[in-house]
Formats: sequence, C-alpha cells, structure tokens
Amino acid sequence: MIRMSFSVRPGQGEASEFDLGDVVCEGENGTTGSAGRVPDQGMMIYLSVPLLLDALLPLVAGERRATSFTGTGSSFRLDFRRDRKGVVAVSANETVVGTCGPGELKGAALRPAEELERELLSRLPADSGAALDLASSLVRFRAVAA
Repeated sequence: MIRMSFSVRPGQGEASEFDLGDVVCEGENGTTGSAGRVPDQGMMIYLSVPLLLDALLPLVAGERRATSFTGTGSSFRLDFRRDRKGVVAVSANETVVGTCGPGELKGAALRPAEELERELLSRLPADSGAALDLASSLVRFRAVAA
C-alpha cells in the first residue's frame, strides 16, 4: 500500500511557479516526507511533480526495474525498485516505506498530481511553464498502461 500527497507551503506571498511545497509518501511500514526536516528539504513543488511522474513512467510501464526522484531545489529523494514478481518497493534513506503493484503506484502518484494541477491552475495562468510542464507529464503518465 502506497499513498502520496503533494502540497504547497502557505505564506509564500504571490503565487509563483517556484512555490515551495512538500511530498509525503505513506506505506505499510511508515511515512516519509520532505516537510519538517533539517536542513529544509522543501522543493519547488510545481516543477518537482512532473519530474516524479516522468521518473515513474518507465517503471510503471515495465520498461525499467528501478528509478529515483529528487525534488527540484531539494535533497529529498525517493527510490523505487520493482522485483521479479512486479512488486515495487518505495524507499527513502534506504528504508522501505511500503510496497505496491505498478498499477497502485500509478494511482498513488496520479491522484495527488491531478489535485496539484487543479491548485496550480487556480493560482497561475494555464500557459505558465509550470502548468504546461505538469499538464504534459500528466498526459504521458495517464497514457501508460500499468
């Protein structure tokens, strides 16, 4: 079981493509996230989520067995490794947070990415670089068969 959430940090003033935010990943073995760490591991969330989706794409499609994601402007990292049975282990700092199948991983990333896109579009123009990048990544990610 894997659940992800993406959030924009409040109190940053006028909305920007470079707004800081956090990624949280929850699994059967615990929860990890970029918030509340020293040093700060917040990331440019609107730029980071497309990178996460693009990193997961070949893993979910069965083209790769492992991938990693590091947030833009952050040292927060998640590692994803698919075993021979197709089970994906999600880890941070070499500690497995949880496991799931490729389809569940796709859903765990897709739902919060779509929520983030709605939030982004309520704050920034649809033709901003961050909005276009996220929309493009979402189209590719939705199209992949898990």
